Amino acid sequence: MTEMDQAAGVAPKRECAPRRRLAAFARSRDGSAAIEFALLAIPYFLVIFAIIETFVAFAGEMLVSNAVDTMGRRMRTGQITPTNTDRTAFRTAFCGEISILIKCSTTEAATPSKLFIDVQKFSTFASIPTTIPKLTTDRYSDLKIADFKYDPGGSGTINMVRAYYRWQIITDLIRPYISNIRPADGSASYFLIVATTAFQNEQY
Repeated sequence: MTEMDQAAGVAPKRECAPRRRLAAFARSRDGSAAIEFALLAIPYFLVIFAIIETFVAFAGEMLVSNAVDTMGRRMRTGQITPTNTDRTAFRTAFCGEISILIKCSTTEAATPSKLFIDVQKFSTFASIPTTIPKLTTDRYSDLKIADFKYDPGGSGTINMVRAYYRWQIITDLIRPYISNIRPADGSASYFLIVATTAFQNEQY
């Protein structure tokens, strides 16, 4: 308000109170960081958990593969034979090889629910199966565990060791992308870890 307005007795203009509050709210930056964090936190942590779970699943796959190679080498060199190691003892020894990351309970060692091991002897390498035994032709079908055996051969025989482990996926975001077992009844899906080795035993 100018001095001329004051001399003329003109009343000062008053800004509308709601408008002032709206303008003050628009200029305020209080709490903006908290709001931005709340909006970004969920997708950020989902991505972080997905990365961690993918890494751990890959580590579990390498661990099972190394265990298969180790147990196969023991069979090939005669440390494990049909007479000195039965099915439960073989599974218990296998569980010991993966215990750094994958724990097998006493029940799991005797009656498989996640870890399945198939040990068989064959007359030729060409007769060794090259596909994963499934209940149906669906790529997401569960394992056909009825075909699994523990039937190792002795000196000079051709053998195969296959291990399957149902890895439970925790993060919902990544489950549709890495799960390869999806039961038709809608129960929990899994990432199936598969490791195989084939060899001819030494003449021990």
